[in-house]
Order: sequence, then structure tokens, then C-alpha cells
Amino acid sequence: MSKNTSQQQSATSLSRLCELSNEVDPSKQEVKISDTLINPPRRQFTSQRRKLTDGERRQYARMASLHLIKLQQRLAPHARIGLYYDGFGELPTQPLLDWCQRLGYLPYLPVVGSLGRTRNGNDDKRLRFVPIHQSKLLNVPTRIHSLGMKQNHHRRLLWAAELDVIICPLTAVDKNGNRMGMGGGFYDMTLSKSHQAGLKKPLKIGWCYDFQVVEQLERQAWDVPLDGLITPSGLRWF
Repeated sequence: MSKNTSQQQSATSLSRLCELSNEVDPSKQEVKISDTLINPPRRQFTSQRRKLTDGERRQYARMASLHLIKLQQRLAPHARIGLYYDGFGELPTQPLLDWCQRLGYLPYLPVVGSLGRTRNGNDDKRLRFVPIHQSKLLNVPTRIHSLGMKQNHHRRLLWAAELDVIICPLTAVDKNGNRMGMGGGFYDMTLSKSHQAGLKKPLKIGWCYDFQVVEQLERQAWDVPLDGLITPSGLRWF
């Protein structure tokens, strides 16, 4: 065998070894794993929330409210703030209402089903918002929606685009601002148009316990990420 032929065979063998090495490259395996990322079950977080006492929930909410000063730096006087009832063990939202009233912001609550059905017969999931005139969420007249959440009805309903901030409920959120909602898709549907148009308003702010923050969540095409997140440990912007 000639020297040139031997060198060619060696080069071919080396090239094949490189191909095999690339096929089992750990970094490529990691990409494959992340492409098939599966979100943790919602019950993992709802169960942990239910284990907290009322006193613990209030204390965590007080801690989180200390970071609202960083949010108000981005708000104009009399900003319109969308809140929600914490009826499923979430971080209590009464401190958010107290903050609004203390600084002269205008608080609102979401209403589900105010738009009836879409042309194809499905429920229109877009939320609209009603003003809060009471100082305590417990005193707001409500009725229970078929999905279990409390809501108030009022003749004056605002669209999400008319608000400056929407405090979004969530089950979990990752470190990039991707949000796992409650499963109904109401907030994603409500905020999808403003998100797709790249509008800065309303700001989408998460409000939750620290244990609801995870490293990474799978993101669907219809998911609307948060602009910021407030937990007892601080405020972060995405």
C-alpha cells in the first residue's frame, strides 16, 4: 500500500471518528432535552400554596409589597392598575389595593365572560375590568363565576389596553418571564394583541411566592411573557 493511500485512509478514519463524536455530543443531547421540555404539573404549586397558613400568606404579601416602590418609578400619577382576587391560595392581593389607594392609583378587577361568545360559538375569553370603590377586597360585592373565581359586575368596563399595569395571576414563572397560567388562557387571550403589536402598555407584572419561580418553562406560541415579577424577595424585570 502506498504512503498516500495510507494517509488518505487515516484521514477518512479520523473524519468518521469526528462524526461519531458529534453524534453523541452531550451539548446536542441537552438541546434535544430542552426541545422536549415538559412543564411541572400545576398541582405541585397549588398544593404548596395550600400548605401555607393565612398568617404566612399575609407575611409574604407584606414582604412583596415592600418592592412596589420600584414599580411606581415607571408609573404616571393616577395610573390604572388591574388587580385580581386571590381566591386559590395565591399571594394575597390586598396589599396591592392598599398601595393603589395610598398613592392615588386607580384599581380595577377582571370580569370573565362579559363579551359572550365568539362567531364560532366559543366563549370569548378576553377580560374586561371594573373599578374598585371599596378599601377592602372582602367588601367588594361579587358573585362566583362558573370556573370558581369571584368577580364583580359594573356598567363601566375597561379593556386591558386602557390599563397601565395588569398584575397577572400565575401558577409558575421562569427566569425569562414565561408564565404558566391557571389553565384557562384568559390573560394570554386578553393580552395577545398588545403583545403582538409590541405595545409597551399595559405592563404585565407577575405577583407570586418565591417557590413559584422555576428555571425554565416550556413556552407555547400563544403564551404572553411577563414584563416584570414581584415576589417576597424582590422585583425583577425581563
